Amino acid sequence: MSAARQYSVKKVAKTDFEVYLKKAKEFYQTMYQAEKAENWNAVGLNGVHCVISLIDGILVKYSGVCSVGKDHMAAVDLLTTSLNIDDISQKSQTARRVIAKKNLVEYEARPFIKSEAIDMIKQIQRFYDWAIDKL
Repeated sequence: MSAARQYSVKKVAKTDFEVYLKKAKEFYQTMYQAEKAENWNAVGLNGVHCVISLIDGILVKYSGVCSVGKDHMAAVDLLTTSLNIDDISQKSQTARRVIAKKNLVEYEARPFIKSEAIDMIKQIQRFYDWAIDKL
């Protein structure tokens, strides 16, 4: 996997994908609990972390590596360049759109609003269903 050399990664046992899968499921469930409570910021942040954990899980299961850099987009790049999985290019674009919202949700001085959260949930649902099928 020559593409992995250009990213900050650590080698892990392929069976450790289950740890990332469990995290993803917890973030996913919490995202929906936050939606029910109309906590839109929590929807956004839990959704982002769900997608990041799913990416880590797929990388671990198929390549035995996990991205350790602070740039989550690098993990998406690693996913796209190092694996040959059905629909990976399209799903990587979905992951990019979700992760791009992280700074807005976490750091900008404005709330994440309902319409943004609902749109994000739809994107996360599509990525989640695809990723769960691959895991």
